[in-house]
Amino acid sequence: MFVHHVFFWLKNPDSSDERAKLLDGIKQLKAVETVKTFHVGVPATTNRPVIERGYSFSLLLIFDNLEDQDTYQVHPIHKNFVEECSPLWSKVVIYDAVDT
Repeated sequence: MFVHHVFFWLKNPDSSDERAKLLDGIKQLKAVETVKTFHVGVPATTNRPVIERGYSFSLLLIFDNLEDQDTYQVHPIHKNFVEECSPLWSKVVIYDAVDT
């Protein structure tokens, strides 16, 4: 299993148009055939010192293996997403994980 968890910070988090455009772009990534599990979310209302709540959207993708994740990275849908949506974010943080 390969877990790819992406956190997005919008440049203009108060812009409903930009939030909608980024969310629409993220949702298109579900169509990449190597994605086995897809989840998009926003910060939960939990509030403890160790919780990061400053991001706008979280994207969790699970692949069968590293090769499937590599295919996703060069897939036209993913490339189009980065091209169309990268002007909307100020920061992206990615956590990739594999089984122990």
